[in-house]
Amino acid sequence: MISLKQINYALRVGKTLHFKKAADECFISASTLSNAINEMEKQLGFKIFERDNRRVIVTKQGEDFLEKAAVISLEVEDIKKISQLYAEPLSHKISIGMIPTISPFLIPAVLPRLNKDYPKLELQLVEAKSHELVNQIQNGELDMGILALPYPIKDLKVLKFWAEDFFWICKVDDERSKMKKITARELDLSELILLEEGNCLTDHVLSACNISLSHQHSFRVSNLNTLMQLIKGGMGTTLIPAMATEQLVDNDRMLTKTYLDEKSPHREIALLTRETFVAMDEVGLLADIFSEELQKALPDHHSK
Repeated sequence: MISLKQINYALRVGKTLHFKKAADECFISASTLSNAINEMEKQLGFKIFERDNRRVIVTKQGEDFLEKAAVISLEVEDIKKISQLYAEPLSHKISIGMIPTISPFLIPAVLPRLNKDYPKLELQLVEAKSHELVNQIQNGELDMGILALPYPIKDLKVLKFWAEDFFWICKVDDERSKMKKITARELDLSELILLEEGNCLTDHVLSACNISLSHQHSFRVSNLNTLMQLIKGGMGTTLIPAMATEQLVDNDRMLTKTYLDEKSPHREIALLTRETFVAMDEVGLLADIFSEELQKALPDHHSK
């Protein structure tokens, strides 16, 4: 089989028309270069060069060969450039999927750091449900995904970067709003409103409280913003993750939050990718960045 090294030797000889000069430029002996080209000519079945003690001439077949060889050499150089591009961390396109109960709160916390430190990074962000993200990661449609655990993630690589607890949300005029902590037993399940059935956040709330809801209000709510409007409208109370409290509750005079005093953490956030993903170092780097920036943005809201 013809090697890239042999091709480069032939290109050097074709340029210098001198075996000794070509060997010097390739940092090898003239005999090594000559033997390599002789072996390649045997494999090809034709002579690339006519040569004697005085001169080197490129044959007609050799001209065609060197023309093709030059294209191959350039393509290989392009491949090396791609490798160099990826050698600089987070300097290329990366696709990341996030579930809707994470993306509105994580993105504002981490984007300024990514834009500042990694200006060449091209992020493609996709919002979808957990099962859709898992499938897209496995199929190669997404490089990575950000999900809340526990969740069945099959055979994907998992890097946990955040753990948090839940807060009970009610209107400020609720007499229970003065409590610093509340347990699942103290909750009135008949007034508790959660996201629609099948949402992983709802599953995590039920698991954290060790409860099941058989008398929920008949609301099919798919996002936390709508859920907050129902609470402000006096339709009930709810539980949301710590990550969401700053945006949804802290600056709203109509709402207040109370810590859910149950076994911690109530949910964990992880970055998922394929076990065979080539840029695994970058996955770890992103997980570290996400963790650092969330701790800055929410110093008092992560799980102890």
